[in-house]
Amino acid sequence: MSQVEDPAPQSLADLARRHGLKPAIARPRFGLYLRQLWQRRHFVLTYATSRNVSKYSGSALGQLWQVITPLLNAAIYYVMFGLILGGSKNIPNYPAFLLTGMFVFTYTQRTVTAGAKSISGNLSLIRALHFPRASLPLAYTIQELQQLVISMGVLLVIVVLTGEPPTLFWLMIPLVLLLQSMFNIGAGLVLARLGASLRDLNQLLPFIMRTWLYASGVFFAIHDKVVNSAGLPEWVATAMYLNPAASYIEWMRDILIGSHTPPQLVWVSCLVWALVALVAGSWYFWRAEDRYGRG
Repeated sequence: MSQVEDPAPQSLADLARRHGLKPAIARPRFGLYLRQLWQRRHFVLTYATSRNVSKYSGSALGQLWQVITPLLNAAIYYVMFGLILGGSKNIPNYPAFLLTGMFVFTYTQRTVTAGAKSISGNLSLIRALHFPRASLPLAYTIQELQQLVISMGVLLVIVVLTGEPPTLFWLMIPLVLLLQSMFNIGAGLVLARLGASLRDLNQLLPFIMRTWLYASGVFFAIHDKVVNSAGLPEWVATAMYLNPAASYIEWMRDILIGSHTPPQLVWVSCLVWALVALVAGSWYFWRAEDRYGRG
């Protein structure tokens, strides 16, 4: 008497498809994903605001540290680069020049660094609740933008005290910050996906950010140091101007400091970087939406 052979074993995926089962957390279409993200806008804003409030709640000076920290950093860099190393030579109104570079670069630096940790640092939240994971790096960007608004208020006061009168060009400040925020969101999304899988990224970021800082003309005039002092080819200075952080710094300096005249290519660079980073970063992050929090 012959034995009846068992049917060939099926994989769990085949068995699920056979019975009409679908993943509990599947990646939605890109357009639908963006709509879901917009529907969570109140959560994103509240989460960002609460992080800002709680960040300094245990200190005596509280929210004043949002202003004190960049001012202390700028003071240290002014002594080192402006006075000791002579970086202020040939730069009119070096205090405004330096502070503008510091505040603008710090916004991008802190956003990108926080974005890299936004997924890996919130695994318990991701595994407990279902929501668009892009909400987290987006909230970190808004958190840093809220801090930048306070810093910009201080910067404008300092710019006036150092002899720069307010002009109609100041009305362009929100436009620059909007484009920079678009770039920061895109860059934060890219780093968030990379940080979710590359555990060593957070160890490398401080070195990457420090190199980016020195390559963005925060402490010196790019053309003067690169071409006039170092004797390097003109294309090297052009490449440094096209660096996104340098582009936003140069445009903001052009608005606030009357004697500062950057190349016109920085305005185009700001627009291109904002659009490319936002679109490409959103798409790149969305592609791994169903994998965040696993493992």
